[in-house]
Amino acid sequence: MTLATKTAERLNKDMKRTLVFLFLGGAFGSSWVVKYPQKETCAPRGSSVILQCSYNYSDSDIVKSVKWGHKDNFFDGPFIYDSESNKTSSRFTYSGDKKHNCSLTIDKVELGDAGKYAFRFITNSDKFTGKDGTMLKIENEVIKEGDSASLTCTSGCDGGKPSQFMWLKDGEVIKKGPVLNLTDVSFKHSGDYCCTYNGATSGVITINVEFRPKNITVKVFPSEDVDPGTNVTLICSSHANPLVMNYTWFKKHGTNVTVLGERHRYYFKKSSQMDDDQFFCRATNKHGSCISSAVTIKIKGKQSHWFELKSAVCNYSDTFKTVALRLINIFTQFIFDIFIHI
Repeated sequence: MTLATKTAERLNKDMKRTLVFLFLGGAFGSSWVVKYPQKETCAPRGSSVILQCSYNYSDSDIVKSVKWGHKDNFFDGPFIYDSESNKTSSRFTYSGDKKHNCSLTIDKVELGDAGKYAFRFITNSDKFTGKDGTMLKIENEVIKEGDSASLTCTSGCDGGKPSQFMWLKDGEVIKKGPVLNLTDVSFKHSGDYCCTYNGATSGVITINVEFRPKNITVKVFPSEDVDPGTNVTLICSSHANPLVMNYTWFKKHGTNVTVLGERHRYYFKKSSQMDDDQFFCRATNKHGSCISSAVTIKIKGKQSHWFELKSAVCNYSDTFKTVALRLINIFTQFIFDIFIHI
């Protein structure tokens, strides 16, 4: 056998060994996998959700740590769950193990929790990330004041006996039975709800009732009776959910109404300029608006000639035009009443 032949034979043997090694490497690599049964999961805001997951790896390896990443943080972190860290939010619970279950539970789901999630694990010899991930979508269902809602609790085992179900609100029992009906809801219905059955407790769903601004008031600092030249601050306050988007200030002098501007606070440097003027505000959010009663700043030593807007005016869809028309009607009626009594 020539040297060239021997060299070629040796190369052939080496190539065969290399091919066998690569083949075995491919078979070994295929055992490392993360599977997500659901590519997409939907959950109502405030509820609890489980992102199901399973994983596999070499039988000779031992899992040292497990992690869950959110959005783009799948490889280097920061992770929303990390078994090696004690900084994980209590809302994220690893409900799997260090064998083959990698499920993640998210409590009190928020809008910011939406997006892609992926599982990563580290063994004594290697690390692996299921980069395909699973998507979480948040159903942002809005419950408004006056709406109705129905919550149903079920048992996956036997369907459950109705008498053994109990509904709790903020930790207190409010009803027995599997179904909780809420009618004509108000802000008082807002809270954390869950149900129990045979000692087991469901996840928590948070109900956040939204409503237009109410209880609109005008606060005057330092007071409604001031010395001439005193600086005065008017503050418009309200109770609303979601929060007020804008406050609008109005000035009334006689029967004339003027829009002063949109801001939470209104300032006057010289109170003497406010003689005989009344002020009120309107608070608005996405569900409507409400107008406060009017206040008059009384300048000490001067006589004021004014009438009071007796009560706040509220509407679910007030615009400036409708507010102005309503005020004109009020003022017109007032003037008509004066002429009747002359």
